[in-house]
Amino acid sequence: MANTLESNIIKLRAPEPSDVDLLYSWENNMEIWKVSNTLTPFSRFVLKKYIETSHLDIWEAKQLRLIIEAKTQSSLMHVPVGSIDLFDFDPFHLRAGIGILIANAEYRQKGYAKEALALLIRYAFETLQLHQLYCNIESGNDVSFQLFQSAGFQQIGVKKDWLKRTDGWHDEVMLQRINPMSTFGKS
Repeated sequence: MANTLESNIIKLRAPEPSDVDLLYSWENNMEIWKVSNTLTPFSRFVLKKYIETSHLDIWEAKQLRLIIEAKTQSSLMHVPVGSIDLFDFDPFHLRAGIGILIANAEYRQKGYAKEALALLIRYAFETLQLHQLYCNIESGNDVSFQLFQSAGFQQIGVKKDWLKRTDGWHDEVMLQRINPMSTFGKS
């Protein structure tokens, strides 16, 4: 059986204890707080505790975070470039939110986010057998909007004046993708 969390350019893996400093730098980078709606810094202690409980499956933890590793040309070494996660998991309705971060500009526009999104969608639908995934994107974030649309997500609504920024209120766009193989309740 092929590894559904790996492709020829990236690998998705669980966080390791050695990732604490990496996650600390990503989570405390105020330039990217706006896309994750973060308002306060994370401590190494909190991140260490999170990693210690990351062995819990999504049914227990209601979330799943994976590190995105880019494969080098030699394929002997992988470089962590970001993370992708399922959050707000609802086991009854079989849905989850999805978020993605390519942390440093030098790794953006290289196809890593697109590949990670495709792998996680496949994992969510085939392995976890989720019925739907959704995401929320601030209006004006055209790169993220295009990424999710290219992965089959459809816009389902706009939350007006949803996000407060220093320059005023911004809308947030909701997108969702329904598992085409989901058959529960269909005739």
